[in-house]
Amino acid sequence: MGDHVGKATDADFDETVVKSDVPVLVDFWAPWCGPCRAVGPILEDLAEQYAGKIKVVKVNVDENQQVAGSMGIRSIPTVVLYNGGAVVETMVGLRPKEQFVSLVEKVLGA
Repeated sequence: MGDHVGKATDADFDETVVKSDVPVLVDFWAPWCGPCRAVGPILEDLAEQYAGKIKVVKVNVDENQQVAGSMGIRSIPTVVLYNGGAVVETMVGLRPKEQFVSLVEKVLGA
């Protein structure tokens, strides 16, 4: 994980994500998931590119089943964009970087 990507757990999800004052991209992933490992570097790039404007956090679904369950995460990777404590959009599966960029740009109103 890069310097710009944080972690969220069942215990601190509300504090880290829901109560964030900037939009948050949440990456629901697991270490054994190949496509998840492919999404990781893309999200690290975004976290660096938009540092201070958005947060990027990873949630390991094996270790944090409560959050994943309450969110209805069925397959991974699933990337969920939060803004103002609410889910704005959910993307499932490996996507090209451009799709993540346009998602972030949309929420930032750029």
